Amino acid sequence: MERMLATPADAEIILRLYELRTEAVMRQARAWIGGEFWPRTAEEFFAVAENSADPHNAWFRQVTTYWEMAAAMVLHGAVSAELFVDCNGEGFFLLAKFAPFLDAIREKIPGFLVKTSELVNRFSAAAQRFETIQKRVEAMRAKAPAS
Repeated sequence: MERMLATPADAEIILRLYELRTEAVMRQARAWIGGEFWPRTAEEFFAVAENSADPHNAWFRQVTTYWEMAAAMVLHGAVSAELFVDCNGEGFFLLAKFAPFLDAIREKIPGFLVKTSELVNRFSAAAQRFETIQKRVEAMRAKAPAS
């Protein structure tokens, strides 16, 4: 990735993304998906992701689409990739969390976390951040109770 200085507009976007993450329902949703939702199989994943009657389905959709929107902003040049990667890890965390059964997920939901994956594939800094987070997620998964 070519090193470029971020602009004040890039910083404003990053700060706005942070501000949106602090909204009360978003905080609850992020706490649940980050700490409590540890599916071990695609079937456990789909029990929430495809079940609108599940009370956590809305939280799941809120968090995953938020991070895909943020990744799309980077991919379309609206915000500096370097600054985004330096300031955000949660989207990579989600990709790592669902990586063990991502192929099975994408058989049913082809667009699931594709923008985040594209960030990892396009920018070396994102790939490095993802690899670091993936190691942490693997250790967390070993300790997490099944969903």
